[in-house]
Amino acid sequence: MTGSDGSRSGAPAGPPPALLEDVLTGDLARRVLVDQTLAMVVSDPSQPDEPVVWSNAAFTRLTGYAAHEVQGRNCRFLQTPRTDPAAVGRLRAALDAGEDHVELLLNARKDGSEFWNQLVVTHVRDDAGRVTHRVGVQVDVTARAAGEAARDVELSLARRTGERLALLAEVTDELTRHLEYEHAVDALAEVVVPRMATWGFVVVTNERGRFERLHVVSTDPGTAWAAKELAHESPEWLLQSPRLRAALESAPDAVADALPVDVDSLPSRTTPRQLELLRTLRLGSALLVPLRARSRVIGVLCLVSDRPDGFDREAVVTGAHLSSRAGVVLENVRLYLAERDAALTLQHSLLPVLGDVAGLDVAASYLPSGRRAEVGGDWFDAFALPDGAVSLAVGDVVGHDLRAAASMGQLRSLLRAAVWRGDAPGTALARLDELVRGLELADLATCVQVRWERTDAGARLTWATAGHPPGLVRLPDGEVVELTGGSTTPVGLAGPGRGSEASATFPRGATLVLYSDGLVERRDRTLRDGIAELRDALAATPSGASAEQVRDALVAGLVGRHQEDDVCLLVVRDA
Repeated sequence: MTGSDGSRSGAPAGPPPALLEDVLTGDLARRVLVDQTLAMVVSDPSQPDEPVVWSNAAFTRLTGYAAHEVQGRNCRFLQTPRTDPAAVGRLRAALDAGEDHVELLLNARKDGSEFWNQLVVTHVRDDAGRVTHRVGVQVDVTARAAGEAARDVELSLARRTGERLALLAEVTDELTRHLEYEHAVDALAEVVVPRMATWGFVVVTNERGRFERLHVVSTDPGTAWAAKELAHESPEWLLQSPRLRAALESAPDAVADALPVDVDSLPSRTTPRQLELLRTLRLGSALLVPLRARSRVIGVLCLVSDRPDGFDREAVVTGAHLSSRAGVVLENVRLYLAERDAALTLQHSLLPVLGDVAGLDVAASYLPSGRRAEVGGDWFDAFALPDGAVSLAVGDVVGHDLRAAASMGQLRSLLRAAVWRGDAPGTALARLDELVRGLELADLATCVQVRWERTDAGARLTWATAGHPPGLVRLPDGEVVELTGGSTTPVGLAGPGRGSEASATFPRGATLVLYSDGLVERRDRTLRDGIAELRDALAATPSGASAEQVRDALVAGLVGRHQEDDVCLLVVRDA
């Protein structure tokens, strides 16, 4: 916004009106615009030389520059030869670091008259935390007697405004980080209470209007135990409070106001133990903020100060912003989880329940992606064939939507039917490919199909893969063998070698591992590197480990905390 030199820049054309609409949105901007005593400019740091994209009438009154004379120019045009370079340097360093800053600068009006400008610069950030614009609030503090008081007021306003914006951004970031609704509720109290109150709580209701979660936070370590015990009390006692019920039933345009609170104002049915805990936490004044979602109030954020005048007008304004922001974010978390639960229920309903599979020790896992609510197309299968052999498969339909899930169910059934009728793995995959391309059942799918036949010495495996990662076999001595050969293009994609397969005999005690690419491939690890890690992890498992133990060890070793894709894993060993 302000450069390191004192030069004046030219006046190129201003930004398009749509840019101003992006800048001047939200309750904060409207509130500032109503107060015409504050001189304000908005600049765009993404453009060369950070031009001013908007200024208000108060800025014109302060400097003499009309809006069209300001737009497109860097704010350094206000500087004079006598402007302190050190002050300009401090401002520039703070802005380069992305920090809000307050600086006193000697500036000049359009008519050349100088004035002391108390400049407050705050940053506007998008949801990803990137700076999109900077807001400069300017106050003439030349008249020292009146100027000192004005400066303190404006600095306080700018500081509180910046704090409010930072708090709202932190609330949004923290709540959306949690994939469990209860954790998001707790996070709201953990973020807001220490910034605004002595202690407080968040309580939310279910669809029937009954309280289902209460989290209490104290900023005083000495009373943290009381907050913890109060949270263990049934939240239903809060419904006895007329004030809290009023917050839950408040109109959409209602704004919470601070109110005194003491023991006498508490519900008559408050138990002696609850009264003891509340006295320990200390009472004085409270701010009841309804958590307003799209169609209803889903809970209340209660902030309590140990002083009767603990909440000023700025706190009330912040509470109004929190009311809608936190309520909508919490509702989004709840809706996401409900959608995800429904999706997972559908996904698991399409996968088999493994029981006894012809005497083999079999364990499988389907792990949904941690970053999507959609169902996926991964599947596994294991069942005994009429001739005594066992059919084993893992597949993956491209996509993460209901179509992928539906295609997965169809492909799994078709492959089952082909294998059941006696088709060998290569023939079964060839028949599946023919049906997929002829009936347009799926866009693309990968699969590995294995036939397990017991022998006197162990087992004979016959396999075919269609664009799928190769299966691995751990021998009793710890050596890991890759099931190579019998590979063709993915199902649904024409290519050579359709119907080919391979086979090998393995000793008793060997362990077969089939998996989808989500287990081994991610952004920081290639497919080949992931398969190498899987080989090492499989080799490290004990020789006598059960299929379930091997499965758990592989999941623990290869699935990260932030899983990017669905994972299917099938482990089979001769029991």
